[in-house]
Amino acid sequence: MAGITLADAEARLAQWLEADAAVASNQSYTVQSPAGGGRTLTRADSGEIRRNIDYWNGWCVRLGGTALANGIRVTHVVPA
Repeated sequence: MAGITLADAEARLAQWLEADAAVASNQSYTVQSPAGGGRTLTRADSGEIRRNIDYWNGWCVRLGGTALANGIRVTHVVPA
């Protein structure tokens, strides 16, 4: 396995954001696994959806080389 690319992380984040929007309106959503298969999520799975959004957002931030802190984009820090 070559690792997670920014494109992969962004695609997974988009998928979990779609799941969040669907279950917020009382619909179900099926998350497809990269290896095939999938899992259907409902409102009862909202905690798991939120954790996955945070997880994949973290990867996007790390791979993109930027971080958000209180709405301010931090791209470079010089230690004192």
